[in-house]
Amino acid sequence: MEKIEVIQGDITKLKVDAIVNAANSQLMGGGGVDGAIHKAGGIKIAEECAKIREQQNGCLPGNAVLTSGGNLPSPYVIHAVGPIWHGGKRNEAEILANAYLSSLQLAKDKRFSVIAFPNISTGVYGYPKKEASQIAFNTVNKFLTKNEFPKKVIFVCFDEENYLLYKELIQNLAS
Repeated sequence: MEKIEVIQGDITKLKVDAIVNAANSQLMGGGGVDGAIHKAGGIKIAEECAKIREQQNGCLPGNAVLTSGGNLPSPYVIHAVGPIWHGGKRNEAEILANAYLSSLQLAKDKRFSVIAFPNISTGVYGYPKKEASQIAFNTVNKFLTKNEFPKKVIFVCFDEENYLLYKELIQNLAS
């Protein structure tokens, strides 16, 4: 089994141990993949996110929290908060890598075999897609070589541009 896979499609349709949500720090279900996950997952995810907001005032950029999957095919959602792009002058690369690492650590702690990531911060948060894909891929690849869980990560790209960027990274790893 390959440890990293890339597909183009809708992350809300996958049945894996957990899908990762590109969340906002208030866990409110905004636009893009975040809105799609909240809509498809239903009220249970919203209620669990509200509890997290109350208990710990949301989730800071670079961190991740876990909820159930609600009505999704996947039983869990890892809500990871990436950085808003400010031209690379506010530690965005480190925060983005930490969003992936925090998600991977949750997956490891829960012993999830397969998790799926969207392209964190590349939508409304404006992170340049090429740089974001390299950070995501390198962070995930390094983590997987040092840890037993998760056993596999799927990058789920909604748009073709991200899909092609990740395909190239996988091909370069294989060669």
